[in-house]
Amino acid sequence: MQANSREEALEALAASRWRVAAALTVAMLVAYLGFILLVAFNKPLMGQQITPGLSIGILLGVLVILAAWVLTGLYILWANGKYDRALHQYRDGK
Repeated sequence: MQANSREEALEALAASRWRVAAALTVAMLVAYLGFILLVAFNKPLMGQQITPGLSIGILLGVLVILAAWVLTGLYILWANGKYDRALHQYRDGK
């Protein structure tokens, strides 16, 4: 692989990493800020009981935490599957 094409491959790899990280960050911010805005501006909705001891607010709070875990898992799967493989190919000069 020529020096220019190796540099371009590395730049493309870095750009793809930033795109994935940015998309997952935006997804987490939307979930979190949506939850916070509901807490701030729609307290009656968040206080509605689904079952005794479980409100919509608690359920949505748990879902925000689960969303963070899922998005982290998606990043790990992507990084281990595509990013690391491409980085090893770059290091090996293929």
